[in-house]
Amino acid sequence: MNYSFAQRVSSLKPSAIREILKFTSAPGYIPFAAGNPSPEAFPTTIISEISNNILTNRPIDALQYSITEGYAPLRDHLTNYMKTKHDIGRDFDQILICSGAQQVMNLATMALCDPGDVIICENPSFIGSLNAFRCMEQKLVGVDMEEDGMNLEMLEKCIKENPSCKFIYTIPNFQNPSGITMSLEKRKKLYRLAKENNILILEDNPYGDIRIGGENLPSIKSFDQDGIVIYAGTFSKVLAPGIRVGYAIAPRQIISKMVVCKQTSDVHTNIWGQLLCHEFMTKYDYEAHLENNRNIYREKANHMLDLLDKYIGGRISFTRPEGGLFIWCTLPDSVDMLDFCKALLDKKVAVVPGNAFTMKDTDKTQSFRINFSTPTNEQLELGCKILGETADIFIK
Repeated sequence: MNYSFAQRVSSLKPSAIREILKFTSAPGYIPFAAGNPSPEAFPTTIISEISNNILTNRPIDALQYSITEGYAPLRDHLTNYMKTKHDIGRDFDQILICSGAQQVMNLATMALCDPGDVIICENPSFIGSLNAFRCMEQKLVGVDMEEDGMNLEMLEKCIKENPSCKFIYTIPNFQNPSGITMSLEKRKKLYRLAKENNILILEDNPYGDIRIGGENLPSIKSFDQDGIVIYAGTFSKVLAPGIRVGYAIAPRQIISKMVVCKQTSDVHTNIWGQLLCHEFMTKYDYEAHLENNRNIYREKANHMLDLLDKYIGGRISFTRPEGGLFIWCTLPDSVDMLDFCKALLDKKVAVVPGNAFTMKDTDKTQSFRINFSTPTNEQLELGCKILGETADIFIK
């Protein structure tokens, strides 16, 4: 039989970068390419207690169909929590519980964009969101990153050249992959530019609760008096990614359209996971759990940074993130980045080439991403040592 594929996927082909990504979880490989939270941060005992209580005392609530918008007590609690703690949410906003923050990107794009519409993204940016936008046949326009966030002069130019842009996608806290945190000044100016040009902002904040250094900064959504920001949050990095519970906070007109799109996708988010999140937030010390997570990631990040200083310091530059899960490494211009990454792979160290995060994987970049949350301390030590040995070969 001859299979006819949709135009939006028929042109998608495997690349050298994607082939490297296959080794991120292969047995025997040091998983510097992973993006998983640390298993040490999973509250497994509490999750077991909550699950046992739910399945013993209210099993049907966890096993029956539920409403698309999400479990009402969780929505109510999150609405109050986000407003009280982060000043997120106004009278015109509503909340939608999604299957992880990734689904927020899909639903927002489905609700707002037609094929060929423009989305302005940070360059580099999160591969999962970029692929979601690509699958919806969007035109991606990249804005280069600086040490304190997007290059706003370049952003203004992109807006002028793409006046019909539907939204600007940003990860302001510990950006994936670069680890960069957007400054307060740039957050305010980004909001002002979007407002002046009648463009929405999609603010993705999966890592905000795992800050390990520096000062907390207000979210862009906290400035939103005009209904122009869609906020994406998740429990994946603070409880466990396997429960697949995230949420969108946005103007009710947008949420209502996202709800319709979700009904055609998965009907509703995993209800057991929603019950679990609600019980965890309301019956346990959620803030103490977040602080414990921060301590875990602070220790792992500092350990990897110390090892990088020891083994590659002065030859490969790298970021020192104030949170999140990633470190962004940049090779000298004389080194072929893909060849370097392939050489690491031959030594069973998997990293993610920077091209995976650009608007096109043929774009030139000298950077690659490494992760400190997934590897064990022994893997961190060995992997950084191999990084240094490989640098000895490539950097003269």
